[in-house]
Amino acid sequence: MHAQIEERFLRYVQIDTQSDVESATIPSTEKQLDLLNLIAAELREMGVSDVKMTDYATVIGTIPATVANAPKVALLAHVDTAMDFSGTNVKPLVHRNYAGSPIVLPDAPTRIIDPVMFPYLAEKVGEDVITASGTTLLGADDKAGAVIVMQVAAELLAHPELKHGEVRVSFTPDEEIGRGVHADLPNDLATDVAYTLDGGNVGSVTYETFSADNATVTLTGVSIHPGKSKDQMVSAIMLAAKLLSRLPADTMTPPTTSGYEGFIHCTTMKGNVAEMKLNFILRDFERDGLAAKGALLQKICDDLQAEEPRAVIDCNIRKSYRNMRYWLENDMRPIELAFEATRRAGLEPFSKPTRGGTDGSRLTEMGLPTPNLFTGMQNGHGPMEFVSVQDMAKSAEMCLHLVQLWAEQN
Repeated sequence: MHAQIEERFLRYVQIDTQSDVESATIPSTEKQLDLLNLIAAELREMGVSDVKMTDYATVIGTIPATVANAPKVALLAHVDTAMDFSGTNVKPLVHRNYAGSPIVLPDAPTRIIDPVMFPYLAEKVGEDVITASGTTLLGADDKAGAVIVMQVAAELLAHPELKHGEVRVSFTPDEEIGRGVHADLPNDLATDVAYTLDGGNVGSVTYETFSADNATVTLTGVSIHPGKSKDQMVSAIMLAAKLLSRLPADTMTPPTTSGYEGFIHCTTMKGNVAEMKLNFILRDFERDGLAAKGALLQKICDDLQAEEPRAVIDCNIRKSYRNMRYWLENDMRPIELAFEATRRAGLEPFSKPTRGGTDGSRLTEMGLPTPNLFTGMQNGHGPMEFVSVQDMAKSAEMCLHLVQLWAEQN
């Protein structure tokens, strides 16, 4: 299993699948189809049934049940990588039988993955750790998940003696920009329960995520020749600077929060004197906290508008996803079975809130319970990303136990 996982992972991460929040297409970038089409072809080649690419660019396939009347289970992963750092020309490096020393990334030697700073790496001594070369992200988020789902499909087809209900496998685009779950996906999956493979440390089973909104603030100023602009120019750049200066700096930002604390985070800013566009993500574990952050951003914009009536300031806040706990806490069986599957894989399960979200957040809100399972990936969205082959194999093993446990529920 380890060799298959490593080989597939090395291939997948070299395919650039970065999504684009500014794009209105489905998927947001054409290059995501390079991996989606490859996955569909590989599923058909291994014998997965009913493989299709939906019109919303999601690949779905079926592994037929080996026992009758068992609950149907779906396993999902997303293929896109984050916009935070380059995903082009990824050069994966395998640190075979990792010895425990800091890993110097050769294409950017000042970037060092030090086990003192990243203690999880210290736990991987003796394992095969994969990193990028220093100038790109690795893409383990979430190609580790995609590889795990593929491996589970291959194992189930190779071992028909394993007792399980129908298993659906699915690969979505655009999770990183909050558009991975189409309204038709729950019906197209047609399962009783689902799991995303998009988590971190081995043993983790997540059923608490951020609630999230996105916001776009557009500031339209008055542009005029700078040499003749006295009392006439209204610089959108200066308005944007004022807006950012009025946001909390010592609290409510990603670097100043942890645990259950939320934040307001400006992710991109572009434009000129005439117009500036700022994109924000708003995060909190509770609905009221999320609404308060949206209200704060709106008030700052309203105050700026009142101070400078010649400008036009538009604040557009859009719902993204909600904490899956609101629904999963009404029926914890999907989490309890994932815990037992983790134990059967020889690991101690645990759950802690994730300071992020998954496709499972949307699916759960839409009526399909979808907790999130570990893959082993670490430090996503940047050049210090890493994952071990052994962690991915443990995740696949856990998933095999999980689908069998669901078959015991009939």
